[in-house]
Amino acid sequence: MLRHRLFRPAALCVLALPLGLGLGGCRYNFVPLLPPLVEPELPARVTAASLSRSGAELTVTATIQGRFEPGYLSVAWFDSGRALGTDSVYLDATQRTATFRLTAPDQGAYRAVLSLGGAVLRQVELYEVQP
Repeated sequence: MLRHRLFRPAALCVLALPLGLGLGGCRYNFVPLLPPLVEPELPARVTAASLSRSGAELTVTATIQGRFEPGYLSVAWFDSGRALGTDSVYLDATQRTATFRLTAPDQGAYRAVLSLGGAVLRQVELYEVQP
């Protein structure tokens, strides 16, 4: 009887030893403990834009933030559905703000669409009359 009482714990230890050694070798080698710092690359975006009137002149001011290739920021002017004209300013890392002006003596429902590299970034509106 005494022999069975001593044999059981010894047998369990003998069986548990290989399991303990085997499980101790299991690690998540493919997952880093501290993931690398991710630096997002945000696309170019207009952070400040406004369309205002000063006398007979409409003025659009826009500031571009984010990473972008140097290029032309373009504006397309509209009065309701009628196209009035286009203009562009070259922007790079040092010059990120552009100002556009259009002579428009009459009141209207004006829109200015800003685009950079063929992608529309923002539309600003000034409604002096109902569209």
